[in-house]
Amino acid sequence: MTDALHTSALHSLPLLARGKVRDNYAVGDDRILMVASDRLSAFDVIMGEPIPGKGALLTQMALFWFDKLGPSGANICPNHLTGQAPESVVAPDEVAQVQGRSMLVKRLRPIPLEAVVRGYLAGSGWKEYQQTQAVCGVALPSGLKNASKLPEPIYTPAAKAAVGDHDENITFEQTVNVVGRDLATRIRDISLAIYQEASRIALAKGIIIADTKFEFGLDADGTLTLMDEVLTPDSSRFWPAESYQEGSNPPSYDKQFVRDWLEQVQINGKPWDKTPPAPRVPQDVIAKTEAKYREALQRLTQ
Repeated sequence: MTDALHTSALHSLPLLARGKVRDNYAVGDDRILMVASDRLSAFDVIMGEPIPGKGALLTQMALFWFDKLGPSGANICPNHLTGQAPESVVAPDEVAQVQGRSMLVKRLRPIPLEAVVRGYLAGSGWKEYQQTQAVCGVALPSGLKNASKLPEPIYTPAAKAAVGDHDENITFEQTVNVVGRDLATRIRDISLAIYQEASRIALAKGIIIADTKFEFGLDADGTLTLMDEVLTPDSSRFWPAESYQEGSNPPSYDKQFVRDWLEQVQINGKPWDKTPPAPRVPQDVIAKTEAKYREALQRLTQ
């Protein structure tokens, strides 16, 4: 197991922002170095304990999907990769912090939406369905169960929140108010197309992608571009196909393992209220989570 990187500290580049997982540095005015730390975020709270090797696993998986979906693959949408080596823009003593866990990407104008696609009923979608028989304003048939496959994938966007705040589920029409109908429609249609293609690829490797979220930005020419991470265990719910069973939560390849532990943990005799500070994550949960991430990457890329 590799040494964990909870927080990067590059002195050769100006820090733009620290997200829940990624530290972003400016490279000139047209590129960003995205360093995937080993931090773990659950319920929009950053855990104090990192998952060793997680940032490298996330980066390898994102690069796998960018390749499958980009010009050399399905070519559904442009992405933000520059093709340049991250190690080429940092000082020699900083290479170890970026090697294998970073992407050098185009600087885009981010669109403040989480483009969420659900192919199965799970998580907050299942809870909402039980109350309203709909998810984010999308009406669904009656009689669905926890983990039911939906008749067809649905687009359920969210308004992107600041670090530490919860993203807010919104309707498609509300996204029209944010970015206009043409762009909102393109984001929805491209998100659904990416999900369909990725689901096909993953299922052939024995993995069900229950749901996922994408982020997009606009380049200097106004071209809609896929950005950030894509189809990783941090942005998606992955289930092993061989143990999938409608009606119960399948064992998960993603941080749902940590979420499930957090739902059970007690602090002073009470359930954790999902606000900072997070409970201390025990070593066995850290080790099992790292193993889940690693297994997902190995199954996809074998």
